[in-house]
Amino acid sequence: MGGVSTAERDRAPKQDRSRATRQRLLEAAVACLAEHGWAGSTVAVVAERAGVSRGAAQHHFPTREDLFTAAVEYVAEQRSTALRELFPQGPADRHAVVSALVDLFTGPLFRAALHLWVAASNEDQLRTRVTELEARVGRDTHRIAVELLGADETRPGVRETVQGLLDMARGLGLANLLTDDTARRERVVAQWAALLEQALR
Repeated sequence: MGGVSTAERDRAPKQDRSRATRQRLLEAAVACLAEHGWAGSTVAVVAERAGVSRGAAQHHFPTREDLFTAAVEYVAEQRSTALRELFPQGPADRHAVVSALVDLFTGPLFRAALHLWVAASNEDQLRTRVTELEARVGRDTHRIAVELLGADETRPGVRETVQGLLDMARGLGLANLLTDDTARRERVVAQWAALLEQALR
């Protein structure tokens, strides 16, 4: 008699569990990195936070570098998706877009990425991986910004203007690590939105 074998029936839930375990590990790694920095974020600490064994963690991510670069990439992809979903119709009000882009550079993802950058500056093996990751994330964020701002990069200076916006957003994210910079950030966002209206029209 035909049909699905027991082994095939068991495989799908096992794959689902494996995906869920991987996701818990990635989310726990980002949280640990944001809260404790590189020195305090070991595979054992992350595994405990995720509620899985150290062996299970190392099955998914053989090295600490594998775990943390994958974690920051995972959340960066989620944030890019969330940014697109804020403006499903495409190009939007520039003030809203600037505000949303600045928000990408505040919060746990940026804090975790910053700890990873600092660690990578001192560890050669990690530096190559983080540099490649940041280049990819940076290109994706730039592309999304161009789309949402309705920017025409064939015009002189437009590419640099969009890149300047992203660099400014990163700077605001750094300032926000030490103090709540909300009030100043709102004024800077308003000014950048006005500048972009002039530069991109």
